[in-house]
Amino acid sequence: MRHIIAVLVENESGALSRIAGLFAARGFNIESLTVAATNDSTLSRMTIVSIGSDRLITQIIKQLNKLIDVYKVIELTSVQHLERELLLLKVAVDNNKVEIEKVVKDFAGKIIDNTDGILIIELAETSKTINDFIDEFDSSKVISVARTGVTGLCKGNLNFS
Repeated sequence: MRHIIAVLVENESGALSRIAGLFAARGFNIESLTVAATNDSTLSRMTIVSIGSDRLITQIIKQLNKLIDVYKVIELTSVQHLERELLLLKVAVDNNKVEIEKVVKDFAGKIIDNTDGILIIELAETSKTINDFIDEFDSSKVISVARTGVTGLCKGNLNFS
């Protein structure tokens, strides 16, 4: 099962290394990892996506809570949440520009560059929608794919920070 874990950590060197090491030591692959400072300059927020059973993810969360750098941990997939991932997609355009523009519009994406017959498209959506979007394109026309990885927030009054 896919799990999204949000971790507030002290904004200090080595915190990312210790958390990634915890996953590696237990044989867990990190599918995606995003890290950035929060509105509190002493804290950073990590969003980690991993695949594993509920029991194993519970163990990882318990271990994360024991790390000295960790301030707070929540499994977003266990609560109501919103998640997004950013995609930048570079595609070659031949005589299919109108078709590409229709797909971009249908997915609420945005063409952010059009240079030398190459489009760069931006889409912020769920990972599944991004996968579906990429599948709409002829793979021989896709030049480059850059994805940020998942980030997310709890819905409503549930406060994580």
